[in-house]
Amino acid sequence: MSALHARADAGHVVVIGGGIAGLAAAHRLLDRGARVTVLEASDRVGGKLLPGEIAGVRVDLGAESMLARRPEAMALARAVGLGEHLQPPATATASIWTRGALRPMPKGHVMGVPGTASALLGLLSGEGLRRIERDTLLPRTEIGDDVAVGEYVAERLGHEVVDRLVEPLLGGVYAGDAYRISMRSAVPQLFQAAKAHDSLTEAVREIQAKAAAAAQTGPVFMGVEGGVGQLPLAVAESVRAKGGEILLKTVADRLRRTSEGWEVLAGDHLIEAEAVIVATPAPGAARLVGTASPEAAAELRTVEYASMALVTLAYRRADAALPEGSGFLVPPVDGRTIKASTFASRKWGWIADEDPDVLVLRTSVGRYGETEILEHEDADLVAVSRHDLREATGLDAAPVETRVTRWTDGLPQYPVGHHARVARIREHVARLPGLAVCGAAYDGVGIPACIASAHAAVDQLGGDLRAVQQLTADPVQSLHGGAGE
Repeated sequence: MSALHARADAGHVVVIGGGIAGLAAAHRLLDRGARVTVLEASDRVGGKLLPGEIAGVRVDLGAESMLARRPEAMALARAVGLGEHLQPPATATASIWTRGALRPMPKGHVMGVPGTASALLGLLSGEGLRRIERDTLLPRTEIGDDVAVGEYVAERLGHEVVDRLVEPLLGGVYAGDAYRISMRSAVPQLFQAAKAHDSLTEAVREIQAKAAAAAQTGPVFMGVEGGVGQLPLAVAESVRAKGGEILLKTVADRLRRTSEGWEVLAGDHLIEAEAVIVATPAPGAARLVGTASPEAAAELRTVEYASMALVTLAYRRADAALPEGSGFLVPPVDGRTIKASTFASRKWGWIADEDPDVLVLRTSVGRYGETEILEHEDADLVAVSRHDLREATGLDAAPVETRVTRWTDGLPQYPVGHHARVARIREHVARLPGLAVCGAAYDGVGIPACIASAHAAVDQLGGDLRAVQQLTADPVQSLHGGAGE
């Protein structure tokens, strides 16, 4: 066994996990003068951010956009030289495929929750609209320390709002079930406003008024030329340029507290470090911290995940007439197989520019609790995607190339009480000097949330707990990027 020795006073930090959270942590640590080793079990960095290619055109095979109105992702992208490559969506006009038709995505809502019934005209039935109007007449609904988004919204505004709009929007972020998802963790601004108002629609209008007063300009979402998957590659390159070490195909097998810091056993490496940041999904984190903190490991083992698959299809543009817009979402209540489709060549100008004769689409399949569909062969997932696309848009042409990307246990679920679980995990971890955790399992599943989690972990190692405390109390809302994932 070889030993990679590092004196504690040299400030060596091992980051376990080379997804965007781990890479962001490594980048921040290096800027603060630490020596950094990143351990990544797979043969690549980036986690759920995966660049790829279809029909000679670069595409994302994982997440495709990031929230631009949070500073973390934009700042990191610029810091690693991608500033000139940031691009907003070419169109943000999306649809909902429901009740047998593509219907325009409503405006004037907060994650599907409207401020007025009229905001959902054309999407809901007359009875559904009338049910929304009863909100101001209902007695106050106490929501306590947390509540499921779907449960609360249905009680105030009716199930149709949840089933036709809230569910597909939240499903696009978490691949989850709106009737299980925590409002406090997934839609924190709505949770806080709802606690302060008797009426949910009044709470939404307050959020909208504050947003209007803030007068935020610029796009809500942003992509990267060549795909968001370019971001982790650029961060990794910057980490290496700053002197950081990234070891691929290196599984961290064991984490042990020593008198001088930490010891990480990874294959034939024994790595000694002053501190460790665990930036893996919850199951891996539970395994690693199990000896040092059985209590934290027990909490981490309760985090559930949803699996899903992305089907990417390339067509000859001349053969593929599509409706206007960036794509559509699909409410589960309609019984379709796909949950969303992105017209990628429409949404991202750089895809269209790379080959104007090629039209790229994405569909997504799979939600929390739906594992059977993902056991099908790739050809079957392509076939059901083509069937639903034909039903929704009339597209009947044969694709020139297809790719299926499976994300098994790809999205952590945030059920009611998630915030309290995160607080308990961090409380247990905080008892172990030189250890911190970060990633999508804690403070939000979007790219800015993962980066914010990483930065807070680095600050925690330096003795500054403000960012960790803020994130634990107020997670980063992960929004849906229009139509698609």
